[in-house]
Amino acid sequence: MTITGQNTDMTRALQALEDGRSSVRLRAALAVGTTPDPRSVGTLIERCAVEPEFLVRDMLTWALTRHPVTVTLPELLREVRSERAQARSQALHTLSKIGDRQAWPAITRELMCDADEEVARSAWRAAVLLVPEGEESALASVLATQLGRGERETQLSLSRALVALGEAIVPALEAATTAPDPQVRTHALATRRLLRDPDTGFEFAIEEAKRVVALGGSGQE
Repeated sequence: MTITGQNTDMTRALQALEDGRSSVRLRAALAVGTTPDPRSVGTLIERCAVEPEFLVRDMLTWALTRHPVTVTLPELLREVRSERAQARSQALHTLSKIGDRQAWPAITRELMCDADEEVARSAWRAAVLLVPEGEESALASVLATQLGRGERETQLSLSRALVALGEAIVPALEAATTAPDPQVRTHALATRRLLRDPDTGFEFAIEEAKRVVALGGSGQE
């Protein structure tokens, strides 16, 4: 295929990312990722910020991972500072998929404590994947400030992120088990149970932790 033909195909695919049909947008994202072209990166990132369908967003992220990090990373690092929550969330998700630790400084405390739960959850996942060796305890301390936040799905996401850090989370969890807020204590106890016994289901761990807290305990041994 000639260069002109390739450019025409790319232009059509990028235009199709704005089609009203999600199936068309999905195929377009697949096409862009199958034939990577650095000139498409800006459009892919812009689309991530507004795409309503999860599967299409995931394909957009995959397409971005197919491009050179030297091209995608600078743009994604700008995007995590966007005023649009979905832009921040999807940029963080994409950074976690790329896995380049140059992105670590951009995973700020502000993002991990973002008022938007999707942004915060994306930041937690990215943080535990990108944290440099030796900084796990400091990261655990930041993540522990979010214990007790949100509904089950958000709490499970945070527990998974904390458990992924291993024993580095123990001091932060121990401190949280004596927090004034019973929801924080419950979440901390459940997370500690998951750390010690990964096969324990989250619902069981939460219910067990609730009983301990209701009895006035902190689960200290």
